[in-house]
Amino acid sequence: MDSARFDIEGFRHAAPYINAHRGKTFVIAFGGEAVADARFPDLVHDLALLHSLGIRLVLVHGARPQIEHRLAQRNQTARCHRARRITDAAALAAVMEAVGCVRVEIEARLSMGLVNTPMAGMSLRVVSGNFVTARPLGVRDGIDFHYTGEVRKLDAEAIHHQLDAHNIALLSALGYSPTGETFNVSALEIAGSAAVALDADKLILLTESPPPDAASTRPRELNLTEAESLIASRSAPEDSFVRHLRQAISACRKGVRRAHLLDRQEDGTLLKELFTRNGSGLLISAGNYEDLRQARIDDVGGILELITPLEREGALVERSREQLELEIDRFLVIERDGMIIGCAALYPSPEDHIGELACLAVHPEYQGGGRGDALLRRIEARARELGLRRLAVLTTLTAHWFVERGFLPGELDDLPVRHQELYNYRRNSKVFFKTLP
Repeated sequence: MDSARFDIEGFRHAAPYINAHRGKTFVIAFGGEAVADARFPDLVHDLALLHSLGIRLVLVHGARPQIEHRLAQRNQTARCHRARRITDAAALAAVMEAVGCVRVEIEARLSMGLVNTPMAGMSLRVVSGNFVTARPLGVRDGIDFHYTGEVRKLDAEAIHHQLDAHNIALLSALGYSPTGETFNVSALEIAGSAAVALDADKLILLTESPPPDAASTRPRELNLTEAESLIASRSAPEDSFVRHLRQAISACRKGVRRAHLLDRQEDGTLLKELFTRNGSGLLISAGNYEDLRQARIDDVGGILELITPLEREGALVERSREQLELEIDRFLVIERDGMIIGCAALYPSPEDHIGELACLAVHPEYQGGGRGDALLRRIEARARELGLRRLAVLTTLTAHWFVERGFLPGELDDLPVRHQELYNYRRNSKVFFKTLP
């Protein structure tokens, strides 16, 4: 790589995510369209990179266009009902042939190790097998689906055994019955079932039809209620994006920590989603993606990383690691995907019925989203619980922000004596007070 193009800061910012993802299990699903694309080697390179970083990969592939092609070659018409293929005996032959060819293509790509390619020196082992037990979908709406099936169970123990051996597990859109029958099963359903059965940390679905909203207004993360509302707002309730979103919601309801919907057409979408702060797709989570909570001792490093640049600018008073460790119970933090992006502290003086709001900071990339106000509201609530009547704040650069939120100018002598003794005259901070309702 040209050294001029190497993004040093980007690589540094990716380091926490590399550490966080190591040893985690990700189920990644993509359609046959991805395999047929001339850019498929780029996706394979990214998958290989994830594996090399210690991520346990379970890949699930579809084969829709390849099946359609083989049906056309046989002069057979593809039949579907409610977005599910009707697989009679003749269609099943085309399905098995197409799925087999796609699986071999993926395995071949993951086996490459040519010099001067991104996979040079890699030795990846890919394992596929009869991990999926299926049953017939049966007759729905009066339609016999024949050899179209649904997941009955997944052999999680066997897959975990392969992942423990540092292999990549590859699941195809086929399932097998105890009686020896083969069924055409939705790759999307297999991916969701695998994520649940394996207790995966992430379910990642590469979509062919991302939401049509403008990128500037498209949400980056949704909880389950918001995701279901998004489905209700769609004019085409069974389009591809909605099917992917339904699977993500279902997986999260069954215990998967997070599901991601990514636009497969976007170059490097996997790496952007996993190793940058804002990602590139849509995150679905059953819990809070961002959490405002009481600080813990293991947050000290994250707080220091957040406030050190502001201390250098003179916006905040310098605090040592030792001081933070001693005072950590006074701090609140905002954690976003494992990263501390905001903090604030309350130093109460109960005898004077006053508390000092200190070290209020929000990461520059996350300002403007109401996080500072959220921290202030929580500090005010905590102060009222302690019986305090006023909040004080000392600031050098953000006086207007506090004035806009009800703080009024005051004098140093209005502070409790203990706080006056700690005043840094070099900083010449302005003093403001707010009466608590």
